[in-house]
This record gives sequence, C-alpha cells and structure tokens, in this order.
Amino acid sequence: AQVVESGGALVQPGGSLRLSCAASGYPLDTYAAGWFRQAPGKEREGALCISSSDGSTYYADAVKGRFTISRDDAQWKVLLDMRNLKPEDTAVYYCYDDRRGYWGQGTQVIVSS
Repeated sequence: AQVVESGGALVQPGGSLRLSCAASGYPLDTYAAGWFRQAPGKEREGALCISSSDGSTYYADAVKGRFTISRDDAQWKVLLDMRNLKPEDTAVYYCYDDRRGYWGQGTQVIVSS
C-alpha cells in the first residue's frame, strides 16, 4: 500500500498544472490527505493545502489564490490545481495520507522559461 502522486512537469511561469494523489492498494480517504512540497536545497515545507472533513480548506500564504485543492471521491483522489505558477513554486510535491501516515514519493514540478 502506498500513496502515489502524478502530474508534475516542466511549465513556464504563469502556466498551470494539475497534480493528482491516489493510493495504491487501498482507497484513499480524500478528507484526510494534503499536499506539501520541498524546494531544491530546502527542507520540506509545512502543509501547503489541506481539505478537511468539515468542509474547511487550508492554504499556505504562498499559494493562496493560486492553488486549489479538491477531491474526486469517485476515484478516491485528491487533486491540486495550480495556476499562475512562479519559479519559486519549483519543488517536489508530496501527498500525505494523514489517516495512515503515508507519504508518496513525490512528483517534480519545475517552473522555468
């Protein structure tokens, strides 16, 4: 059983991407998963986006207004829509299953012209 992220790519500044998080071997609890990231040469940041079971959503200030977390409950996926990407968004993006304590291997996002 593991968490799997996908969707990372090289994108130009101002572009958009959609990341996807799913679980292999079990149904991901989409109310208990969030996104984190780790930029090159830096430690993993605190929570980037979290969608909670009470309907509330948390966004770090750095991504507020540009990133949107959502759930595809039919496919047990957590999605991260990113727009107006900036070079400082370059990082490996990780999904975390808070219910089971699993981290995925990450998906690379590079924002560069």
